[in-house]
Amino acid sequence: MGQACVVAVHRSSSHSFSKFAEDAIVLVEGLGVQGDAHHGRTVKHRSRVARDPTQPNLRQVHLLHAELFDELIAAGFAVWPGDLGENVTTRGIDLLALSTGTRLEIGNAVVEITGLRNPCSQIDRFQQGLTAAVLDRDAQGRLVRKAGVMGVVVTGGEVKAGDPIRAVPPALPSSPLEPV
Repeated sequence: MGQACVVAVHRSSSHSFSKFAEDAIVLVEGLGVQGDAHHGRTVKHRSRVARDPTQPNLRQVHLLHAELFDELIAAGFAVWPGDLGENVTTRGIDLLALSTGTRLEIGNAVVEITGLRNPCSQIDRFQQGLTAAVLDRDAQGRLVRKAGVMGVVVTGGEVKAGDPIRAVPPALPSSPLEPV
């Protein structure tokens, strides 16, 4: 497989489900994607704000692998980068296999992975049956969430399609990703 890279970048200033394609996005240290509705130090996802608006924002950047779109399109879904609300669409890196705390060097920015995106009911409202398609079971019967990973911005910078991605694992022992 070739070099891991960014396929597309997206943002939305409103709390819409899908995000809009951009030529580039700017990641701001400790805050997230400049101009995105989820930008900030404390939680911005409406369900989390309702529970406790003072919680730290561990979901500043949503990354999703383009290979999932390939799988979904092959299964008959009409879904494209940005449709599932991600900020950064990647190719060539197994995001779901990363450990908590892995740092992704993306262009000149750095994002630290905080956990998995937990698919919500909005996915089925977008396209019926899509929630089931982004969930799976492993050989032991455990639930596998395939809707990407979330992270926080450690080093700000511009990110655009074509930027290389390099994963830097955390110090051992590492922890598997859990939903955030």
